[in-house]
Amino acid sequence: MGAKLAVAWIVTLAAMLQVGGQPAWGADAWPDLERESAALVPDLELLYEDIHRNPELSGAERRTSSRLASELRTLGFSVDDRFGGEGVFGVVGVLENGPGPTVMMRTETDALPVVEQTGASYASTVRITDPSGDEVGVMHACGHDIHMVSVIGAARLLAAHRESWSGTLMVVAQPDEERGRGAKALLEAGLFEKFPRPDFLLALHVDAQLAVGKLGYTEGFIRANVNSVDIVVNGKGGHGAYPEYANDPVPAAAAIISALQTIVSREVSPLDSAVVTVGTVHGGTKRNVIPGSVKLELTVRTYSDATRVAVLDSIERVATSTARSYGLPEPQVVVLERYTPAAYNTPELVRRLVARFDTVFGPGNVVSRNPTMGGDDFGRYGREEPRIPSVMLRLGSVDEQLLKDPDSLPSLHSPTFLPDKAAIENGVIAMSAALLELLGRPDAR
Repeated sequence: MGAKLAVAWIVTLAAMLQVGGQPAWGADAWPDLERESAALVPDLELLYEDIHRNPELSGAERRTSSRLASELRTLGFSVDDRFGGEGVFGVVGVLENGPGPTVMMRTETDALPVVEQTGASYASTVRITDPSGDEVGVMHACGHDIHMVSVIGAARLLAAHRESWSGTLMVVAQPDEERGRGAKALLEAGLFEKFPRPDFLLALHVDAQLAVGKLGYTEGFIRANVNSVDIVVNGKGGHGAYPEYANDPVPAAAAIISALQTIVSREVSPLDSAVVTVGTVHGGTKRNVIPGSVKLELTVRTYSDATRVAVLDSIERVATSTARSYGLPEPQVVVLERYTPAAYNTPELVRRLVARFDTVFGPGNVVSRNPTMGGDDFGRYGREEPRIPSVMLRLGSVDEQLLKDPDSLPSLHSPTFLPDKAAIENGVIAMSAALLELLGRPDAR
């Protein structure tokens, strides 16, 4: 092998290793993403307003899934619109376009039990009766509506320009994200056995503290493990005037709440992260009646699996030892099955995409963002062995002028949270650019 040829081969091989198995190819072969996305926006805004106006709670996404399935069929995708088992409204669309990688885009479809207070002309007025018999509002307060139309927009753009890529595009419209059940249901139904197994996984999420036009990224953990824990402290009820004849669980429950906080401050490394929050306390019926039990409901957030196990073990130890110190029987500590694993952004894949995004969005518009302790079951897909490289992007969704007073900004899940509709175009561009970077070159056909 000649010296020049050897050097050229080494350079090519290095490029292949850097981007995950194939040489990066120039965006000059791509469609004009800005122009194409802008052309899609008017119709996508109508779709967005329709979805926002007609939200559906987790496990009831019938209309939403039907609408998305129809969109994908129109684009030429083969579609299964009731995937996931009984009562699961999962949608899986597959568009095959020659040899090459399979890339999966995932979007969530469910909304939240929140009464909307945004004042938007397309605000949700939906009210339903929940399983407890209470009337609740329903609202897309977490940006899932923006996510859906961004994914549909990218699917439209890629379907219209099949000459620009080769491979398989897979769209998963996942229900029941807010309860952490959707990804598990789809995987248990055979998502990666009945459909092409992805080589890459993509998702995006609106960022309520990032300006429109900005795209955020995070290497490594981006979302936390989420566990729900119930602690029932049992005692002996009695009259409030005669505590000596009772065994009051209330002081023990209060002591447990305080002691739980030492787990994070004293047992978890300062270089690691964990949250133990007691969200509800239920005990008693009347001020002069000592209750027989007190129930605590906790949310527990961690990143690493080892820290997750250690914190859960410590919660049981602290609750048990504290209750016993008050002369009470061992409390019931139940780790509920509802568990959302941490979402992890594959660093090498993040760096590959960021290099491309820098050229698409321009200098200063692609920014590093800190991980959060929020949960998202997108992380469950990437954990399927052999593990699949995954990235969740952070989409700017706030008018830049509003960021001058960040304390006044509503957070996700707020009844006043309303993303700027300009985020739609940027979401389409981001997802389209990521797909074109990861799918095969058109000459592979």
